[in-house]
Amino acid sequence: MPRKRTPPFAQRLLAWWDQHGRHDLPWQHPRTPYRVWVSEIMLQQTQVGTVIPYFERWMRDFPDVPSLAAAPLDDVLSHWSGLGYYARARNLHSAAIQCMEEHGGNLPRGAEALSALPGIGLSTANAIVSQSTDLPAAVLDGNVRRVLARHAAVEGWTGQATVQKRLWMEAENRLPAERGADYTQAAMDLGAMLCTRSKPGCGHCPVRADCQARLRGLVGQLPTPKPATKVSDKTVHMLILRDSEGRVLLERRPPAGVWGGLWCLPDGDSIEAIERRLGSAVTQASPLPGLEHRLSHIRMTICPALADAVKPTQVQCPASRGWFERRQLPQLGLPKPVTDLLNRLHDGEFD
Repeated sequence: MPRKRTPPFAQRLLAWWDQHGRHDLPWQHPRTPYRVWVSEIMLQQTQVGTVIPYFERWMRDFPDVPSLAAAPLDDVLSHWSGLGYYARARNLHSAAIQCMEEHGGNLPRGAEALSALPGIGLSTANAIVSQSTDLPAAVLDGNVRRVLARHAAVEGWTGQATVQKRLWMEAENRLPAERGADYTQAAMDLGAMLCTRSKPGCGHCPVRADCQARLRGLVGQLPTPKPATKVSDKTVHMLILRDSEGRVLLERRPPAGVWGGLWCLPDGDSIEAIERRLGSAVTQASPLPGLEHRLSHIRMTICPALADAVKPTQVQCPASRGWFERRQLPQLGLPKPVTDLLNRLHDGEFD
């Protein structure tokens, strides 16, 4: 008896997705290029459950390219506050402005033109094309990389150029002839729901029959882990400086670097150094309980202190520095630890 032929990868994956995949994500209804674009950027290094409320608020206030381009950067960053990797928000804003100037207020239609916009790589461009036009296009986000690295037993860190080249080939070889939007979502869902980093659900996987990692006993070893990133320890002092009206002094950080473009409490190597830089006269600054904050490459210990400005007019206030009332804070882009400190201040914890 002839051996039964295994159906194509895409056919098995789509059949699984039709039954078990995610069909009610907010960016799927409708799947417009703009909505897909925003969701893809938000989903980079961020879980779906975290993204959904941010996405819904974003679409309420910036429903299209013109509204995003017209919004002040502070407003855009405030909608991103808490999602991290703030360059993503700045790139969305810059790309929207570029679309107004070069594409009549719309996202360009092709992957090549999309890739020319800030913050859009080839995988994101293909995801926008496939999900908004239903044309099949290869994507290579983190979930899909993991699926392909296991299914084809591709060794090596998936961020390496030679490994990525192999994964692109594997992704393109598995594309269906139609249902591009569903297939793209299905590949992402397989990685997110079954082919997870730890404890994958291989017994329920629709493509387990020819998964090379499963057949060779390599599921636990693939994909090859990213080489360890050196994490440095950093201590930062932050000054919560109030004036007689209860306003708080904030500074906008430079565009590049940690928390680029966000408003932050004045910080430095010591409270005394911060005061000298501000040119401020303060009463005795009172130390507050410290807090830990982890960035991708930094373990940060924040040492805050609270003080009242004796003569607020002595504080030098260029355009990147100013006094803000509590009601103004939700309109600013603030790093999470700064938001936490100010919330505790206004809730009376530091009195």
